Amino acid sequence: MRAYSLGLYEKSMPNNLTIGEKLRETRKAGFDFMEISIDETEEKLERLKWDSGKKQEIVQEMWKTGTKIFTMCLSGHRKYPIGSEDKKTRDRGMEIMSDAISFAADIGVRIIQIAGYDEYYKPSNNNTRKLFFDNLRQSVKIASQKGVILAFETMETEFMNTVEKAMWYVNAVNSPYLQVYPDLGNITNASLLYGCPVSEDLKKGRGHIAAMHLKETAPGKFREIPYGTGHVDFAEGIKTAGEMGVNLYVGEFWYVGNDDWREQLKSANVFLKSQLSEYYG
Repeated sequence: MRAYSLGLYEKSMPNNLTIGEKLRETRKAGFDFMEISIDETEEKLERLKWDSGKKQEIVQEMWKTGTKIFTMCLSGHRKYPIGSEDKKTRDRGMEIMSDAISFAADIGVRIIQIAGYDEYYKPSNNNTRKLFFDNLRQSVKIASQKGVILAFETMETEFMNTVEKAMWYVNAVNSPYLQVYPDLGNITNASLLYGCPVSEDLKKGRGHIAAMHLKETAPGKFREIPYGTGHVDFAEGIKTAGEMGVNLYVGEFWYVGNDDWREQLKSANVFLKSQLSEYYG
């Protein structure tokens, strides 16, 4: 067995594929598991209301394909942030959180990567931060009842763009069910803002990093940068994480309508494994 597991972000594949088809493509491309996406579109959010029959179909597909879904990227809170000053929006955000935890427990997801946003489309302020913190504590309580770990993604906005900022909330809540799931590309961009080396920021999460997103970025750019064309030092980031006991990684990139998407999956797998091999051998 390899000393690490490498997952594939669901949105790296065409959206018209079924989950079963995506699991098969994940395996064919050489990845170990798939990270399911629950983004802000109604189509993805509707998954959280699926009945037991549909959830059982996912579990059956995982066994058929030999490809599990270990993690969930829950980015639906961009549209429905749990720190929103609008009560209707905030309540919808908490409904999504509760439903996502139940969905994860039902299909076997271990870690939900939650977005480090108190607000996204509206300004952040002291009140949104307080509301976020209050609802975060409630969210962790719900997760603890289901045995599901919530873990912060380090984002592209100032509110939580570093591991250090995420750790403030982890320490304040002080629960084994709240951890950090950093995005290596995002914290690489943050290192340019604050002058803190990526490895030093990662080390501030020692003992609390559940997994890591391997995403390429460029200065000031956070999406759709092909691997090897940006400024992320993957080998160094993996080495730092690995030395702290992190062995779960997900390649995060997007399908952008390209016909050669299967080849792109395979080439991303080769690139990421070459970076992982620098530490794991």
